[in-house]
Amino acid sequence: MSLLPPHLRDVHEEMKAHAKGFGLDFFETIFEVLTYDEINMVAAYGGFPSRYPHWKFGMEYERLSKSYSYGLSRIYEMVINNDPCYAYLLESNEDVDQKMVMAHVFAHCDFFKNNFCFQHTNRKMMDEMANHATRIRKYHDRYGIETVEAFIDRVLSIDNLIDIHSPYIVRKRPKLDEDTPSLAGPQVKELPTDKEYMRNFINPREYMDAQRAKLEAERKKPKRFPEHPERDVMLFLMEHAPLERWQRDVIDMLREEAYYFAPQGMTKIMNEGWATYWHAKIMAEKACKPEELIDFADHHSAVVSLSGQSLNPYKMGLELYRNIEERWDKGRFGKEYDECDDIAERRRWDKQLGLGRQKIFEVRKHYSDVTFIDEFLTLDFVRENKLFSFGYNKKRARFEITSREFKEVKDKLLTQLTNFGQPVIAVLDANHDNRGELLLRHRHDGVDLDPEYTKATLQNLQAIWNRPVHVLTKTENKGVMYGFDGKDFLERSAEYQ
Repeated sequence: MSLLPPHLRDVHEEMKAHAKGFGLDFFETIFEVLTYDEINMVAAYGGFPSRYPHWKFGMEYERLSKSYSYGLSRIYEMVINNDPCYAYLLESNEDVDQKMVMAHVFAHCDFFKNNFCFQHTNRKMMDEMANHATRIRKYHDRYGIETVEAFIDRVLSIDNLIDIHSPYIVRKRPKLDEDTPSLAGPQVKELPTDKEYMRNFINPREYMDAQRAKLEAERKKPKRFPEHPERDVMLFLMEHAPLERWQRDVIDMLREEAYYFAPQGMTKIMNEGWATYWHAKIMAEKACKPEELIDFADHHSAVVSLSGQSLNPYKMGLELYRNIEERWDKGRFGKEYDECDDIAERRRWDKQLGLGRQKIFEVRKHYSDVTFIDEFLTLDFVRENKLFSFGYNKKRARFEITSREFKEVKDKLLTQLTNFGQPVIAVLDANHDNRGELLLRHRHDGVDLDPEYTKATLQNLQAIWNRPVHVLTKTENKGVMYGFDGKDFLERSAEYQ
């Protein structure tokens, strides 16, 4: 099924056949053609036209509309991770653009269906978003629009404080057997020996009594809550903050949406690179008519054009996939190749293995951006593509190249991709100083917290927790604690834990 005009239905079937012919595997995909105003409205809602009402979506629509009117940007397509997938085409696109966009969309849908990061996502999120909107509108009617929107504002300010890896690993640590209360008191493990007569020498009574007393004292010591740092701050607040039932429900809905969108942030380079790789291949080898070739080349080059100020994920992903395909076709991997120091020999290296296509499908399935870059961004790739890292020079008031060294370039890129380049925050203590105050910890990775963002976030957290809130971090390599008690902001030196 597709909501397309007659002249695009045949194009849809043609592009679908080409995509499947190359081995792409995707959910049923429903296309709809929208005007530029309609597509801006849908884009403002993150692709979900039935999403809950909030003023931020209106602001985003204004930004998109002005950007389109001034010729600064243009939305060619949007695609939603759902089963079936929904995709929106811009009405004013030329037919060659619609072909390219359809090929791009089918590759996105293949990525959504097969990449491991999306395996835990709700495949009926279009319906779930509509349910969220219905529930929030009911709260509007019951408690007032201003009250509900003010609370949503606070929650949205912390919707990045989730544990993006929790769907794939278990954070909760099981209780150890020796922590379980026993009528015989704390159980001390003896040092092992296979000679019974040596047992009392290896495990003397004095040693065993001392260890037992140590365990007893540790058991009686007050436990910090939570016992281990909790990365999912939204979940912790939903479960333990003094909230009304409707407020917990709002946090639950927005947290669910945050986890739904997280895999898209975790795979931006891979996903866009995969879609760009396949739209280029399908158009160049199958779908592009001779009279369309110039227009296609012009529009494709705009997609992969480089910027002097930011990384283009379409270009980076595309080139990495092509590089991987070439390396595995020619056998440029493994111990023998890595240990080859002869530059001329490395350039001539070609084992004619033909494993490139198989490898990129494997990569598409098992990697995220961080592991993708860590594994496949090689020294040769950085040199061939002339990559560099840059930073802001305060003295000259401009951005400058800071390094072309492979390690520094790669480390800078990995830092930007880890946790979407945002600070990693965890709940450290929910009863700080034994006064019911909330203590968070920033995992310092060399980048200090922005003071203004920190203050605004602490204000919103305090309004949710209803008690003073603090965050422990580092500034200029010194431990510091920021806090907000509902009236004043606090700042003092502290030992960084």
